[in-house]
Amino acid sequence: MAELTILADHFLKTDTYVTARPSGMEDWLLTLTLNGEGYFITSGQERICQAGDVTLLKPGTPHQYGTRKGSTWDFVWAHFPPSLTETNLLPEQELLQFTVESESVRLRIYQALIRVIGDSRERGEYWYDLCCNALKELLLVIAQRTSNKIDSRIEEVIHLLTRQMRSQIRIEELAKAVGLSPSRLSHLFKDSTGYSIVDMQNRMRIQQAALLLEHTDRSASEVCYDVGYQNYNHFTNQFRKWHGMNPSSFMKNKR
Repeated sequence: MAELTILADHFLKTDTYVTARPSGMEDWLLTLTLNGEGYFITSGQERICQAGDVTLLKPGTPHQYGTRKGSTWDFVWAHFPPSLTETNLLPEQELLQFTVESESVRLRIYQALIRVIGDSRERGEYWYDLCCNALKELLLVIAQRTSNKIDSRIEEVIHLLTRQMRSQIRIEELAKAVGLSPSRLSHLFKDSTGYSIVDMQNRMRIQQAALLLEHTDRSASEVCYDVGYQNYNHFTNQFRKWHGMNPSSFMKNKR
């Protein structure tokens, strides 16, 4: 029996491409479809893979997969052994499939797979560990995605807020980025998260400020500007709102 390892690649296949394993396989198979259409058949059920779809096939599952007739299938994939995985992160079903609608999450999964492909080909000194790290990141993202039922548009806005935490919020620009009107986005965001968009940004800023105050030698006034506030009094008021004390008192208690 061949030793299980990590194998990954990027395929662009015509509709003559098909792989059938009546007895399944000993490792996991993860795919991300970039363009075109593929399919998986397990337990007599066919599932179509389109752009943005992720599939995770469980070891020991009899299956067939390939390119749909009349199409091409552009996808990245990785085989990895069961010893790599945390069982509580993985699904019980034979084939997990879901669509990644968030562009940022889709890009994160794609980039992780590209790192696995590169490191598994290069086979440099720590290649296996590097691949394991990227695959564990993928599994965590998948676990988070399958347990989190938040609207993908709100998920994308939260990601944009994390990247633009220090910038002034322009709800019109956020709404345009996810294809919603500003009023609809504001309403949906509050319903989904329990916070307004402005409150969410302030929460992110104050969380970061608290970490900086606790773990660095930055002063409260320096941290104020580090996290994006231009007015120290406004920073102090927000900090008191979220932590029940002003930044100086928090800093003294933690340090």
